[in-house]
Amino acid sequence: MVSLSRLEFEALINTAIEALPERYVEHLANVAFIIEDQPNAEQRQRLHLRGDQSLFGLYEGVPLSARQGTVKLLPDKITIFQKPLEAASQTPAELRERVGRTVWHEVAHYYGLDHTRINELEQKENEP
Repeated sequence: MVSLSRLEFEALINTAIEALPERYVEHLANVAFIIEDQPNAEQRQRLHLRGDQSLFGLYEGVPLSARQGTVKLLPDKITIFQKPLEAASQTPAELRERVGRTVWHEVAHYYGLDHTRINELEQKENEP
């Protein structure tokens, strides 16, 4: 397990956001990135998470693909959960990689991609 201060963890998230491909960053607007230690009881219940299940990140909002031209006043929210990511990582490099994948995964949800499409894109990226 890797343990970082909140400031160090925030720096990992900022690095992950900066590393996103330009095509994902250019339309990323009105999105708040939040760090929490763990998902709260409401989030766990809404997602039907069992006690033994972890959650690294959560997108909450209306995906761009579903807005149909409407403008939202409240920001969408991407929450990154520090403690589960740290617990799943054995080295700082592994934590950095997990945070990067989690940030990308939640930004993909912002664009309306579902888990099937995200997994396809990740597999493509890992092909030789």
